[in-house]
Amino acid sequence: MRVRALQQRRLPNLLPLILAGLAASTAATSSRTDKPEPLTIQEQGSFAVGGVVITNPGTFDGIKQRPEGQTLHGDHAYVFYQTPARARRLPLVLWHGAGQSSKTWETTPDGREGYQNIFLRRRFAVYVVDQPRRGRGGRSTQPISLTPVPDEQAWFNIFRLGIWPDYFPGVQFSRDPEALNQYFRQMTPNTGPFDTNVISAAVAALFTRIGPGILVTHSQSGGPGWLTAIKSRNVRAIASYEPGSGFVFPSGEVPPAMPSANGPLEASAIPLQDFMLLTKVPIVLYYGDNIPSTPSPNPGQDNWRVRLAMARLWADALNRRGGDVTVVHLPDVGVRGNTHFPFSDLNNLQVADLLSRFLETKRLD
Repeated sequence: MRVRALQQRRLPNLLPLILAGLAASTAATSSRTDKPEPLTIQEQGSFAVGGVVITNPGTFDGIKQRPEGQTLHGDHAYVFYQTPARARRLPLVLWHGAGQSSKTWETTPDGREGYQNIFLRRRFAVYVVDQPRRGRGGRSTQPISLTPVPDEQAWFNIFRLGIWPDYFPGVQFSRDPEALNQYFRQMTPNTGPFDTNVISAAVAALFTRIGPGILVTHSQSGGPGWLTAIKSRNVRAIASYEPGSGFVFPSGEVPPAMPSANGPLEASAIPLQDFMLLTKVPIVLYYGDNIPSTPSPNPGQDNWRVRLAMARLWADALNRRGGDVTVVHLPDVGVRGNTHFPFSDLNNLQVADLLSRFLETKRLD
């Protein structure tokens, strides 16, 4: 109860701004035509960042073409960026979640503009990331076995579209079968073992290259996102959509594992001096709808009940030490029906307006 009370004391300070943003979103949406205005891009490109080089022993023989003496550049992130005309001071770095790539932030499954274009239109430079060992950053230095496993109905439940084959009432996801087809086809596997240190090192190297910016994470990248902010002072704020794991607490203060129908959720310990670095930047966490407040037999929902509870404990631990962390449960601020992907749901303009308002409030826009 004490944790929830602390969260409630912090959240009202943001509520007037959130509600104002929602009103602006409604007005903007009603004035839109089906055909968006042209985008003016000043610069765009792509590059690899971070990673390592491994070398086989021996001397390379160009005639025999054997492994001896040859190198492998791997474990880097792939980054595509666009800078609009009259760009704002700080860019956004958009980082995908589990089973995803930078496609997460592009065109939505039902064919509308995603965060990549939405925030370009709001004059932010946008960097979209494929983390090491995923997507176009898929050149791994470590082996993995890839075995195709039919699993999409389970993901339908975990991503909280509904309980297969039924959608939740009012869920913000298109009922067009092609939207679900596109949704499933944007998933992509790991090409090497998932390693938070390898991943966070590459994204920290990105911030070294581009300078100060705002980190936007989703789901599985939430935990590596905290580590990235610890490693790089160029991370000036974090907006995290439904971080699902990787919550870090000071040594000796890790809360007990939280049991759920999907298995226990555990946090991990880091040195206090590293934890304190997370108090230096504003952080906001967003969670969508259909997350139960009491234990549920449905693993797809109960999974997120404990993650939201852990997020509140984590925010409280940071705020007690002077941090600036807000957990926003979207239904509590009148934004309803969102799935695990609020930024690509049917109301993603409303959701984007909340982020814009957060950045404005923190003077980061």
